[in-house]
Amino acid sequence: MGTLFTLTFYAPDAPAADAAAQAAFKRIDALEDVMSDYQADSELNQLCDKPYGQPVPVSADLFDVLQQAQRISKLSDGAFDVTIGPCVRLWRFARKRKVLPTPAELAAAKAAVGWQKLRLDARTRTVTLLAPNMRLDLGGIGKGYAADQVLLLLKGRGLSRALIAASGDIAIGDPPPGRPGWKVGVATLGTRTNQLAGTLLLHNAGISTSGDSEQFIEIGGVRYSHILNPVTGLGLTNRIQVTIIGPNATTTDSLDTTISILGVRRGLALADSLPGTAALIVTRTDGHDQTFTSRRFKRLAHSASQPDG
Repeated sequence: MGTLFTLTFYAPDAPAADAAAQAAFKRIDALEDVMSDYQADSELNQLCDKPYGQPVPVSADLFDVLQQAQRISKLSDGAFDVTIGPCVRLWRFARKRKVLPTPAELAAAKAAVGWQKLRLDARTRTVTLLAPNMRLDLGGIGKGYAADQVLLLLKGRGLSRALIAASGDIAIGDPPPGRPGWKVGVATLGTRTNQLAGTLLLHNAGISTSGDSEQFIEIGGVRYSHILNPVTGLGLTNRIQVTIIGPNATTTDSLDTTISILGVRRGLALADSLPGTAALIVTRTDGHDQTFTSRRFKRLAHSASQPDG
């Protein structure tokens, strides 16, 4: 999935830990085979290669992650959209060339984009792509989903005291023995170091952070983020970092991308509308940082934050 997975969990003995870790990484590999848009033979790419308009039976995992993605798309009026694949492919090529796509290229790509062009049928567990040249991209939700699935696997083995980190997406189970939660740091905007804006103590939750500190490109003197806006088909040009705390990592992974696109006002409103969800947004304009928090974030930070060090 283009990232490093780190598993931290408590087990009764080394053999139990080794067996659980092996099972966990096997599960991650299996999900890679389902969700990857880089592997030509992944289940996701095989789905996209089918003729449009044709219902295609899919695995429980692929149906589940697409169903959760569509939920966030509906809540955000399409700010989150897994059908953005054609624009992603175009943007990857543009980043390599350091030349923006032409208006004609963008128009052709965007013609195949739109979350309402993706139909899911829970009764038959089928997926139908309703427009030609559609490509799905799970980059904004797949890592969180995989982290959640590993956490579920460990809980099924009786190992509920666990933290699964997939880069900036973290699934958190029960707290370590004798502690109120897992200590999770929130990075500052625009730093490639380990400098932290603060830390939180969390349990039975997900937390994700999205920003452009490391993944960006400058073209024609304009800085573009790796996060694409489905409306423009291009990377965001405003500096924004979003941290989301929520009920699970699938939700937080998709929401940090979504709120980056929605911006401060609409993003905070969305976070406040969802149960058990909190947002921290940092923006930078002309070198000046501003911090915004949702209603629940202040309460969570007050009850769970720990001084660094």
